[in-house]
Amino acid sequence: MMPETATPPHALHGGNIHAFAQQWQCETTDITDFSANINPYQAVSLPLCSTVDYHAYADPDYTLLKQALYQRYPLLVGQDIEPFNGASAAIFALLRFLNPSHASLYAPLYLEYPRLLTQQACPITWVNRLDSFNTVHTEVPRGSTVIFVNPSTPDGQYYPLESLLEAWAARDCTVIIDESFLDFSGLPSAMAYLATYPKLYIIKSLTKFYGCAGVRVGFIAGQDLHNLRAHEPAWKLSSFDMYYIQQALKNQLFIQQTQQETKDYRQQLHTILANTGLFKTLYPSHCNFLLTQLAHINIEQLEQQLHAHKILVRSCHNFHFLDSSFVRFAVKSPQALATLQQAFTA
Repeated sequence: MMPETATPPHALHGGNIHAFAQQWQCETTDITDFSANINPYQAVSLPLCSTVDYHAYADPDYTLLKQALYQRYPLLVGQDIEPFNGASAAIFALLRFLNPSHASLYAPLYLEYPRLLTQQACPITWVNRLDSFNTVHTEVPRGSTVIFVNPSTPDGQYYPLESLLEAWAARDCTVIIDESFLDFSGLPSAMAYLATYPKLYIIKSLTKFYGCAGVRVGFIAGQDLHNLRAHEPAWKLSSFDMYYIQQALKNQLFIQQTQQETKDYRQQLHTILANTGLFKTLYPSHCNFLLTQLAHINIEQLEQQLHAHKILVRSCHNFHFLDSSFVRFAVKSPQALATLQQAFTA
């Protein structure tokens, strides 16, 4: 039970249920976490991983993992891949390697990008994609490193990027496309442009879609990552990490089920939120979360109502161009949706 005097902090990054469990004096399993946009289901059962050899060193070349990635993403065939222990580590390594003199960020977007660029003392041009998506010619300087998350976060909008990629290329920009949530949508990947754009890099998270955030696997794709790889340590991934993801990537039925369930449960979530009358805007989404804007109450009042049911949501006040009236809800299981419905009708 949560102490009456406790005032839990906002979820500044989705998924930190440990801090809330300590605050509320409960188990993490007692919390219904709508703040973390992780698939509620998993593609691999742990007994399947019982044959992993933990005694020997893991393969430092990630041979079988890369083969599984090429099989899962045919557009990667002929391109270079470098795995990392999560998309966050991939972002850190790529920005450190590129060391951009200027960056253009289409925001709002994942907060790791501006945080790391600020640490590098890199000047940033902010492009508000919610208002002026196609203003590349007036807002993106020549030679800038462009960062675009697609589908976007925290709103989940998918953008066709062909015209923008042509404009960025014409301005000699290095381009990073973060597709960490694309698998939920089944929509086309920018990987198709890798073969013709040597300054294009694709970042993908594998653990969000496959429901295993604790495993930590992501990758960067590009034409030639040899120089980046030269600065990376060996054995970034454990044998368990690699084997688990290899099995997940092979699970074609899970891919199809997740994409359909994401669509169905997202609609159910939309209906629940729309029926509350608490939100003036529910943003359209192509992946596993919905961005909302509160109408008549503030985030503290919403959280107080939901915390009584041990439900976490993601305040988006720290995203560029958003404020504390914006709240993100992850798409969760029918059981979690029923808990949310109860919280709003209690």
